[in-house]
Amino acid sequence: MDDGSSGQGWAGELERWLEPFLARLRRQAQRRWAPFYLKGLLLPGERKSVEPMAGRVAPGDTQQLHHFVSTSPWATAPLEDELVKAAGRLVGGPDAVLVVDDTALVKQGRHSVGVKRQYCGQLGKKANCQSLVSLTLARGEVPVCVGLRLFLPADWCGDAERRAAAGVPETVAHRPKWEIALDEIDRVLASGGRFGCVLADAEYGKAAAFRAGLGERRLAYAVGVLPTQKVYPADVTLSWPERKATGRPRKHPVPSAAGVAAAELLEARPGAFRPIAWRTGTKGPLQAEFAALRVRVADGPVATGGRHLPGRTPGSSASVGPRASAGTTWPTTRRMRRLRSWPRRSRRAGCASRCTSR
Repeated sequence: MDDGSSGQGWAGELERWLEPFLARLRRQAQRRWAPFYLKGLLLPGERKSVEPMAGRVAPGDTQQLHHFVSTSPWATAPLEDELVKAAGRLVGGPDAVLVVDDTALVKQGRHSVGVKRQYCGQLGKKANCQSLVSLTLARGEVPVCVGLRLFLPADWCGDAERRAAAGVPETVAHRPKWEIALDEIDRVLASGGRFGCVLADAEYGKAAAFRAGLGERRLAYAVGVLPTQKVYPADVTLSWPERKATGRPRKHPVPSAAGVAAAELLEARPGAFRPIAWRTGTKGPLQAEFAALRVRVADGPVATGGRHLPGRTPGSSASVGPRASAGTTWPTTRRMRRLRSWPRRSRRAGCASRCTSR
């Protein structure tokens, strides 16, 4: 294999790609050892801890590489900004998508920051792991990760002794994943990230505030929703009933039709489903049946376009979706029917998409 010593091959290409990142590091020692560390991660070898990697890429310099990894801090913001710019050059553009998802790191014990028994996508079940909110810029079949933020479970925040032992500052608090994701989207946009649509699964799509946040940022999106999500037909209207002589005045309008679960609404229209295949996976073609239906989501008084619209308490069975204004495009709810090539959980997932002018 070409080791890149002549400036050619993968090592030389890696050095050229790293140049703008190394320029963001303030210390000369960091600029020297960063390429060694990355080469150690990329080269073959089962163990990716410092000592085995140093033996492969820098024999005799284990202490220097260990110092770079563990005791030589650097500001992450300049490197993250450069990463978004590099990803934009590779895959950015109006036909790119920004994928919001979870990334799990399987861990043993309970001392690593944020570790807890929770759902692990790597294993497809609950396990002891850390969970990170990830943002990936992708176009076609080429993905580039542009953001990772550790999710701190709520039970960590109430355990002062555990936080102190792991070195978690008191200023770091538990936040829902959708809130972390919105902050990361703002960071990517501020760094010049270019994409045409935001994608996320039902873990994020079930949060009305997350979808409202995307709408406030005038971003087109397609996100998963739970089949129990309450929706109204597109032609439903809100009206104020005649005021009663006694009792408190009504605070919210009443819909002209009852809300139903998204799954029930689609099950009543079996002829609306169409099979769609998009690429071949490790177990064969990736395909499913989709149905698109224009609806109004019953999320209550969520903000849209900088203004709050009327409704009941979000999440209640009687919650009322906002009334349509002229030119508004309402979410399209989709449900995937399980096919042989799909995992079991896809049968329970839905999808809601919304298009807004940018």
